[in-house]
Amino acid sequence: MAKKYDVDQFYRDLVSNGLIIPVGVQGAFGRGKVFESIVEAFNGMIDHISANDGAEQMWFPPVINRTIIERVHYLESFPHLCGAVHSFFGTELESKKLAEKAAAGEDWGSMLNMTQVALSPAACYPVYPTCTGTVPPEGRLVSITNWVFRHEPSPEPTRLQSFRMREFVRIGTADQVVEWRDAWLQKGISILQSLGLQAQSDVASDPFFGRGGKVLGRSQREQRLKFEVLVPVISLENPTAVCSFNFHQEHFGGTFDIRTADGNVANTACLGFGLERVTMALLKEHGFDPGKWPSAVQNLLWPR
Repeated sequence: MAKKYDVDQFYRDLVSNGLIIPVGVQGAFGRGKVFESIVEAFNGMIDHISANDGAEQMWFPPVINRTIIERVHYLESFPHLCGAVHSFFGTELESKKLAEKAAAGEDWGSMLNMTQVALSPAACYPVYPTCTGTVPPEGRLVSITNWVFRHEPSPEPTRLQSFRMREFVRIGTADQVVEWRDAWLQKGISILQSLGLQAQSDVASDPFFGRGGKVLGRSQREQRLKFEVLVPVISLENPTAVCSFNFHQEHFGGTFDIRTADGNVANTACLGFGLERVTMALLKEHGFDPGKWPSAVQNLLWPR
């Protein structure tokens, strides 16, 4: 029987099965034990597959130094996705006014001021400032798992404001990083297909802002700088991107003065698996009880 794709029903099924927990805000939800067990299992599978790659492990908080998004010109390309952290810096008298506004349901945001941190819009962003200087001749490879924020509230369950990415960042010459990206693109498709998912790749572009963003997106596609791996989750005709592969050229190397062994500006690339999206893709494909999933899939995620 053909699989049905109904966004609202899929969301209701995720909730009724205790997989996600509504929190009253679009694009955000709590996670139940089973949902988290799948996230951890898939991330562990990536650990196992990449164990011999020699990646450095880094962990960062969900906030980053605000100057990072300023230096990489994030606000020029994606102002609509930004999440800056604001806080209260006023007097005790002003704090009472703040509380009164909140209690009355009035806008109290004007009484807050910007802090030095912003919510991280990409898991890889905090890595680049740590790599300033000269990388070894073989380059560098970094692995991170981090929370990401993008302000695009939606009732569609795979389009989240707050989600986790498992990423790898490759730094080196253009040939080194493109070869790595292309190899992992094929590997990423194979990983997802081995889990029974209908994964396929396609050239993609980032959601740049405004009319100028259309030009940037077209250029990104023409240069084949970004690929996504797509899986049907909420639609067969418009499959969901669960994994992305990006070649940044010298953008981050130039911004953060990262050099190759021969003194040239380093190129960078990254790949990222959306952990919530992969989990929802598995739930859509195999059902809401992992104990009833195909044994081959269970053995890959929970090896004995």
